[in-house]
Amino acid sequence: MSTRIAFLKGHGTENDFVIVPDPENAIDLPPAAVAALCDRRAGIGGDGLLHVVRSAAHPEAKDMAAEAEWFMDYRNGDGSVAEMCGNGVRVFARYLQRAGHATEGDLAIATRGGVKTVHIAKAVSDNGSAAGDITVGMGRALLPEGDVEVSVGERDWPARNVNMGNPHAVAFVADLADAGDLYSPPPFRPATAYPDGVNVEFVVDRGPRQVAMRVHERGSGETRSCGTGACAVAVATARRDGADPAVTGTPATYTVDVPGGTLVITERPDGEIEMTGPAVIVAEGEIDAGWLEGVIA
Repeated sequence: MSTRIAFLKGHGTENDFVIVPDPENAIDLPPAAVAALCDRRAGIGGDGLLHVVRSAAHPEAKDMAAEAEWFMDYRNGDGSVAEMCGNGVRVFARYLQRAGHATEGDLAIATRGGVKTVHIAKAVSDNGSAAGDITVGMGRALLPEGDVEVSVGERDWPARNVNMGNPHAVAFVADLADAGDLYSPPPFRPATAYPDGVNVEFVVDRGPRQVAMRVHERGSGETRSCGTGACAVAVATARRDGADPAVTGTPATYTVDVPGGTLVITERPDGEIEMTGPAVIVAEGEIDAGWLEGVIA
């Protein structure tokens, strides 16, 4: 391992990530290393880590290399592997643009949830310094059958089971404070609904086609935003409202407010879900490899 490892820090609606460029998949990042890097006091700090690897160089992405040059090897803040991260994809795309690997326009990114289509909008400021929003094709939502409940303390709510390449339980509540502190995973029933754990969203209405949410992300705790969670919330809200684009032929668009900002989610009649929001790179530097080896030894 080299004595210095490059990193960047970025966020999408304040869902923040450590970014480690590693085109040839040469850097070993075991769970302990990821957790140390994401530690907000002793490390760099982040809700997760974006390991930037060429698809052809990663065993989990080789089959996608013909469609997407780059693979988002995403890890949760505790070091566990995750299938997909919607805000992470936008930040990943912004990094590729910054590094000269992508330009404004369309881009394909490989993830464990499949190949995602990304559109990088043109910068909108007069001097070109402000980056435009990024839209991600998030795929189709699956709505597994069966009743699910989530709870906080002594209170229970029915939840909608939505899978966006990763599992979600969406509960509508009277007040976002009902979700409690969200430090620990909210219990759910039945246990068989989510054998590998679940992201839990608590949702309130804000206006026509506008909701607000808080989320406990599996492996990270409460985060300021969750892209796949916002998509799951939009789909669950649409079905609650009696809207199904596959039936009506009309797209359904919802504004989803998260603690870190706002995302716009559109479900198209073909089932494809698009998420639009900002992505910002805020810093770059070097990780001391000796420190990293020490914390995982």
